[in-house]
Amino acid sequence: MAEAKTGLPDWIADHLRRYRESNGADGHIWNGVPCLLLTTTGRKSGASLTLPLIYGRDGDNALIVASRGGAPDHPAWYKNLVAQPNASVQIAAEKFQARARTASGAERARLWQLMTKIWPAYDEYQGKAKPREIPVVVLERA
Repeated sequence: MAEAKTGLPDWIADHLRRYRESNGADGHIWNGVPCLLLTTTGRKSGASLTLPLIYGRDGDNALIVASRGGAPDHPAWYKNLVAQPNASVQIAAEKFQARARTASGAERARLWQLMTKIWPAYDEYQGKAKPREIPVVVLERA
């Protein structure tokens, strides 16, 4: 499957390039926070789409937040995971397959608190996104 042309902003494309070229040595920590690479399958194109995203941990699971900076709609990568929950993940040099699920209820509330400790701006994003509840995605190893 070919990598889609995504038209990413230069700073994201640069982060992705540095992460890949260094096998995570450069890019795993970005602006003081941990980032992973998430590869989803485009729900419309069927192409592989990879993005660097801030992540946290809950036991063996990785956590990501579908904030899109507080935009009124979910990011495309999240929509892709809803349509096809199997994804590839790279954390630093470690690569693995995962199955994504959206946390809800008390679990989401607990995981949201974990993620806002890593990136406090998520609370601001949630304020801008209302009435949309920003999803917290659990990436479970496949």
